[in-house]
Amino acid sequence: MSLNQNRDSFGSKFGIIAAAAGSAVGLGNIWKFPYITGQNGGGAFLIIYLICVLMLGIPVMISEFSIGRRGQRNVFGSFKTLAPGTPWYFVGIMGVVAAFVILSFYSAVAGWTLEYMVRSVTMGFSNQDTTQLGAAFNEFLKHPFRPIIWQLLFMVFTALIVAGGIKNGIERYNKFLMPLLVLFLVLLCIRSISLPGASKGLAFLFYPDFSKVTIKTLLFAMGQAFFSLSLGMGTLITYASYFRKSDDLGRTAVNVSLADTIVAILAGVVIFPAVFSFNIEPTAGPSLVFITLPEIFSQLPLGNLLELVFFVLLAVAALTSTVSVLEVVVAYFSEELKISRRKATLLATISISFLGVLASLSFGPLSGITLLGKSIFDMLDFFASNILLPLGGLLIVVFVGWFLKKEDIADEISNSGTLKVRYLPIYRFIIRFIAPVAIAAIFIYSVFYGSLG
Repeated sequence: MSLNQNRDSFGSKFGIIAAAAGSAVGLGNIWKFPYITGQNGGGAFLIIYLICVLMLGIPVMISEFSIGRRGQRNVFGSFKTLAPGTPWYFVGIMGVVAAFVILSFYSAVAGWTLEYMVRSVTMGFSNQDTTQLGAAFNEFLKHPFRPIIWQLLFMVFTALIVAGGIKNGIERYNKFLMPLLVLFLVLLCIRSISLPGASKGLAFLFYPDFSKVTIKTLLFAMGQAFFSLSLGMGTLITYASYFRKSDDLGRTAVNVSLADTIVAILAGVVIFPAVFSFNIEPTAGPSLVFITLPEIFSQLPLGNLLELVFFVLLAVAALTSTVSVLEVVVAYFSEELKISRRKATLLATISISFLGVLASLSFGPLSGITLLGKSIFDMLDFFASNILLPLGGLLIVVFVGWFLKKEDIADEISNSGTLKVRYLPIYRFIIRFIAPVAIAAIFIYSVFYGSLG
């Protein structure tokens, strides 16, 4: 299938890896991966997680890359192109809906990082304990318009990058933002491991405690590998539609997975030596980032500067993710509605922001509106993370493993025979038999027992 010359494309291998890794690296890498690792056996969990990335994450990512580059269109259009006259296009619709829903609530959380960047500059955390910081955080969430202002500002930043196109927008900024993210992580790592008692935090993160390994640990590892790499939501299919025919899909998948894992581990090295140095019990989620860590920073020399660096880091991680998610919707609007990229970006941004405002207000003025006991924010999160993503991922591997011709997949992965793909038989076996069972297990668990990723 020939390259669509009318479409924008990435201009370099580094640009591709930076953009795809930026999609995978998000807020969850910073606060959730380290905690899940520590609570599930430390180094033992890391070993299991790396095996899951190798056996599940990379093969599924190669599958999504193959669909996108071979289809040469948005996630919906790619399925229509590869499976004309069949219902498979519905998987593409699920991807667009998932991206729309995810960005609506994710942008709210991303906006919180901007609020805390400002607070770090204005000395907003000085001389406050955990109780005071917790009260301040809850007060901010319940405020009728402050969270919305930051959320909408974050959406504007995201839209400006996406409106610039692939090469001059997404690639250009990711090539700057991803190295900046790693640089800030390394700087914070150096400061964190120099704290008294930092070795306890490193042991919590890396010491292999196989007594904590259970079947649930395996499910957590599979779920984290799946969700952390942004699988099942259309971003990688959409990005791959802008890949060049000379790009090695297998090597790109390995590099992206490696970058995502390194960032997650570095985040753990930043957080847990500091948490244990101050004898604070580690907790998952927003409380760790927006309550516990500000208290730690306030007790360190140059704490305000470290706070600023940390929350800039969080904002960068969030921005590289929101850009990739918005691109899924923009590509769909642009190509299926036959409108310009700028108009598609404006339409997507306004419509997603409207739903996002409702999600943001669910912590305050709209907190009384619930469905099945969940707020608007929690319901959107559950619907996307626990249903759309794992179900989309399951259908993607079934599509590649059982519907697409073996020759077509081999042709795409080998770049029309120019690359030697010795792993193809193993890849085919994983996609046809192992991945569907693993993702089905993630799907069943996440629906009935809560999110894994």
